Amino acid sequence: MDAVLHADQDSAGQTRSDQVYALVKTQLLVGDFPLNQRLGEERLAAALRVSRTPVREALQRLAAEGLVVRHPEGGWCPATPDVQRIRELYEVRQALELAAMRRPSELGQGHDASVLEPLHDEWRLLATAEPVPDPEFVLRDESFHLRMAESAGNTTLVELLDTVNERIRMVRMQDFLTSERITRTVAQHLGILEALLAADLRGAELRFVRHLGESMAVVEERVVRALVRMASRPVVGP
Repeated sequence: MDAVLHADQDSAGQTRSDQVYALVKTQLLVGDFPLNQRLGEERLAAALRVSRTPVREALQRLAAEGLVVRHPEGGWCPATPDVQRIRELYEVRQALELAAMRRPSELGQGHDASVLEPLHDEWRLLATAEPVPDPEFVLRDESFHLRMAESAGNTTLVELLDTVNERIRMVRMQDFLTSERITRTVAQHLGILEALLAADLRGAELRFVRHLGESMAVVEERVVRALVRMASRPVVGP
């Protein structure tokens, strides 16, 4: 860890706690810390040249997201993703979203255009912006898929999808660490929406399955790469 935080607040209004949180989160996602490494507040604070308070606050936020777990000797350590569990949850997610896509047609209805059209406008605007790598993009991505499911008219299905999303959010952050992945995601979302708005259910399904499969492949590859990196790093003292 070679970053040093100086100001109490940066130009974007981030506090030191925010900065520590963002930096440590990225390092956790790419596997910068060894497996079972105790993330001591004092060591992290010294490396970042900040007090222990912003480090403690950042670690608590990361624990709430599932990126760190309790270490047997106290404090926190990196959470270890379960690749098989990730695959299973992606399967459940795909089944839920396909069910939502098919529901209106099965009932002789259409998707709710009052939901899809504003969503399409938002993502067309996103397509004009410069993509910036950001793990937090996962929240915008989740919102897209929830609103698309909402347009099918089954609120219980939307609630179930939201629950699955929460359980894979930690690993799905891996999908948004490059500008290229964000650009592809935006383009693929627009393609799915345009097919639904044109009542091309088959086209929307094909685009969605391809989109989700690509996302899962990227996430799985990056998770495995991070795990290998974590396993190869020596554990240091507290």
